[in-house]
Amino acid sequence: MRRAEAEHLSRVAALGCILCRHLGTPGTPAEVHHLRDGQGAAQRASNWLTIPACPEHHRGATGIHGLGTRGFAARYRLNELDLLAMTIEALHHVSDH
Repeated sequence: MRRAEAEHLSRVAALGCILCRHLGTPGTPAEVHHLRDGQGAAQRASNWLTIPACPEHHRGATGIHGLGTRGFAARYRLNELDLLAMTIEALHHVSDH
């Protein structure tokens, strides 16, 4: 992994869970979720296409992996690309300060 990618992943995780932030609970510790949109199961996900998600919203029963992408989108009315857009916006605001 290149240094720029590692720095990006650190910045993404430091944002805290992007869904918790959207739901009104900012600052929830996060791990990085790699978007798989448009990729086959054997393909490696890009380190640039990542969102911060708390363990529950990432791997838990109400998370992306627990519900699956369709179930997650139905429950929260947001998909991974919506969360990616929120992440990019949050990263932009952090770099402005």
